[in-house]
Amino acid sequence: MSKSSRPQVTIVGAGIIGLYTAYVLTELQKIPGSEICVVAKYLPGDQSASGYTSPWAGGNWSCISPNDEATLFYDKFTYENLARLQKALLTFFTGRDDEWLGLSRRPSRELWDQVPNERKIDSLRSYLEDYRVLSEKELNEIRPTAPAFGITLKTWNFNCPVFLFNFFQFLRDKHQVRFVKQELTHLAQAKCYVNPLCSGSDRHIIFNCTGLGARDLGGVRDHKVYPTRGQVVVVRAPHINENCLRWGRDYATYIIPRPGKGKEVVLGGFLQVDNGNAQDTSLSETEDILKRTLTLLPKIGRADELEIIRVAAGLRPSRYGGPRIEREVKGDDDNLVFIHNYGASGYGYQGGLGMALKAVQLAFRQERSSRL
Repeated sequence: MSKSSRPQVTIVGAGIIGLYTAYVLTELQKIPGSEICVVAKYLPGDQSASGYTSPWAGGNWSCISPNDEATLFYDKFTYENLARLQKALLTFFTGRDDEWLGLSRRPSRELWDQVPNERKIDSLRSYLEDYRVLSEKELNEIRPTAPAFGITLKTWNFNCPVFLFNFFQFLRDKHQVRFVKQELTHLAQAKCYVNPLCSGSDRHIIFNCTGLGARDLGGVRDHKVYPTRGQVVVVRAPHINENCLRWGRDYATYIIPRPGKGKEVVLGGFLQVDNGNAQDTSLSETEDILKRTLTLLPKIGRADELEIIRVAAGLRPSRYGGPRIEREVKGDDDNLVFIHNYGASGYGYQGGLGMALKAVQLAFRQERSSRL
């Protein structure tokens, strides 16, 4: 595709889904970053308890996501391609390592109170590194009660605010992607925000990566979008270098070490559907988190001896029916195309690269055969 025929590209939203989309466009689709603009109410480095969810994530690659075919693909693609992303960033940030970057590998143990769907297990088995099913003896040693199923694996861990900011700098400084801090009231307003180095084509592709914002944004107003509240306790625990997660019918318990010199460990948590209160934290919920996590992994230590760094609440950008990744033509002859990519809930970091791939393929399906 020649430069003159390429559409202008604007991404609305600068959370992990927006940045993954910019990465797929530049590094995989080979669209020059100088022709891409990201416009968002919040940019990496900002914090907002209720509106900007990506900096508050746990975050690691885990098995929390659903078992539909699309989600299984998103997870697999992201897991298998994070190494490529990590290498690209570390090549750019000369002399830095994965701990500084905020993206590194850790061992993990995942447990379920009910045996997962067979399709989910088959998918995980096909690509996870160091995948192993726990024996009945190992399961029976777990407290307070033995889970029904468990696996070990080698996973990816994120220090989410650190990684998000480094990812932003990489896209801005290496690829010349333009970032603009601006709140939009209607998705079509994104047409006004382009990279000045762009070719000036009359055609425009707008990626809608607005997360929870899609619920109230004009031109979208998707009332299937809702917040899922979580609360976590962040502690300093240099001796914890492993993930441990347990999924129940009505609860989620997780222990997630963060890459970096701070030696932080995220203890959680809660999955409170349609609860939008991220301003307040609850002492009783903190006590419940500590009780569950220290029972699950006693070597963390005693509650009265832990160095608690902070207690925080955050909102996952969930959506009834799952993520919306959809092409919507708004102008004549495809002159204005919206590509919706939101609703990742609690698995944006772990599945978002696959979601971005699908979104970009939808955007350019009539431009040329994909090289992804």
